[in-house]
Amino acid sequence: MEYKEHLYREVCKARAEWERAWWAFQEAFGEDEVDVAIYTLEAAERRYQIQLKLAKQAKVQWDIFKYGSYF
Repeated sequence: MEYKEHLYREVCKARAEWERAWWAFQEAFGEDEVDVAIYTLEAAERRYQIQLKLAKQAKVQWDIFKYGSYF
């Protein structure tokens, strides 16, 4: 169960990271900022995909963690 809880938390972190990167991309100004924002967004998106894949493979039940049954 600890591994699944860890995966759940990592997915949540990755999603938050992706949201921050998306916001930074939306607010980017100038060619250099846009380039950095795109790179950051792509990296965050890939990390999120990887974490979701790992959680799916481990058959994490989202509702159990989302509603705090095991915390």
